[in-house]
Amino acid sequence: MIKVKNIEISESEVLLFTNRGRGRFAFSHSNILSNATREQILKYTLSPFGIHWTELDEDLCFDGFGFDFPKNDVVRYLG
Repeated sequence: MIKVKNIEISESEVLLFTNRGRGRFAFSHSNILSNATREQILKYTLSPFGIHWTELDEDLCFDGFGFDFPKNDVVRYLG
């Protein structure tokens, strides 16, 4: 099971810390996130599959962070 331990959001990227290591996603790879305000960026929710910004209608799948998640693996996320 993959467990999200922490998420850090800087001005330019999201850092994801899990029991399997660390992943990074730069906002510059998403037109929506790169044009969002800091307030909008901080309004995210976690799901078993990734990070979602409802207000922005944007999703980042954990696979986008470069982790090798097996297809049938279950992700335990922060609540």
